[in-house]
Amino acid sequence: MTLHRKRRGMRAAAGLAAVALAATACGSDDGGDDSNASGNGGSSSCETVNLGFIPSWTDGLSMAYLWENVLEDKGYEVDFQEIADAAPLYAGLAGGDVDVYPSAWSEVTHADYMDEYGDDIEDLGSWYEGAVLTLAVPEYVDIDSIADLAGQADRFDGRIVGIEPGAGLTRTTKEEVMPTYGLTDYTLVESSTTAMLAELQAAVDAEEDIVVTLWRPFWANSQFPVKDLEDPEGALGESEGLHNLARTGFSDDCSEVADMMGDFELSDEQYGALENLVVNEYGEGQYPEAIEAFFEEYPDVEESLKG
Repeated sequence: MTLHRKRRGMRAAAGLAAVALAATACGSDDGGDDSNASGNGGSSSCETVNLGFIPSWTDGLSMAYLWENVLEDKGYEVDFQEIADAAPLYAGLAGGDVDVYPSAWSEVTHADYMDEYGDDIEDLGSWYEGAVLTLAVPEYVDIDSIADLAGQADRFDGRIVGIEPGAGLTRTTKEEVMPTYGLTDYTLVESSTTAMLAELQAAVDAEEDIVVTLWRPFWANSQFPVKDLEDPEGALGESEGLHNLARTGFSDDCSEVADMMGDFELSDEQYGALENLVVNEYGEGQYPEAIEAFFEEYPDVEESLKG
C-alpha cells in the first residue's frame, strides 16, 4: 500500500484529534457463538475478550484495534473499555474487570503499579522492545541536555508541560528528573496528553521555547520537529518492553488468545507504520480501516496472527 503523504502540520493536527477521542467503542453486547470459541481452541468461558486501554496513549489505542481485528476474525467478541488513567486500568486488571491491557509499560514506567497490583495480574509477554521516556524540546531550541535546563527557567516560563497526573512519566519527571537536575525553578504542568500536544503545536507554530514530556514509541516524535534531551544521569530510567498484561486466570480461560499475545511481537518499523496509519493517515472514526491498511502493507504480520 502506498501511504498518502500530507504536510507535517496537517498530520499533527489529525493526531491531536485522535488523542482527543472520548467516546467508548464497544463490541457487541450479545454473547459470542460457542462453536466459534471452541473451534478456535479457546475455552467456552472465552467468548468475549475485554480490552482496556487509555485512548490518549496511542500505543494502546493502536494495539486495541489491531487485536479487535484479529480476534473478531477468529470468532471472538471484543469489548473496549476506555479508561482515563493508568491507576484504574491496573486496578481493573487486578480486579478482573478488564481481561487484557495490550500495551503496558510495566517494567519501568508503571513498576509502582505492578508492585501494587502485580500479584493479581498475568504478564503474557513483551511485544515491543526499546520503549523509553523522554523530555523533549523543538529542534530550534539550543539546548541538548536536561542538565542544560537548569538556570534557564525564564526561557520556558518556568514550565515543563506534562501529561496525565497518574502517568508513570509524570511521577518520574516530578520525583526523579527534576530533583536530579536541580530544576527547582520549574513547575511540572500536569494535564493530559491532548493538552500537552496542543501546547507543543502552538509553541512550534510560533517558534517559541517549550519543554515537554514525551516517550518513544509515539507518533508525535516524527510529526513534530522535536529532539530528545540527553539524560546523562539516567533519571528517566532504562528502556523497557511494552507488554500484554491480563487478569489472573486469563491464560486458563482463554488459552488461544493468551498464546497469540505471548508470541506476538513488532519491530520498530512495523510499529511505527501501525501507529502512523491509525493516528495520522486514517484517524478517529477510521481505526478499523487503518488496521486493514497495516495488514495490507505487512501481510507477514497478518499471517503470523491469523494463520
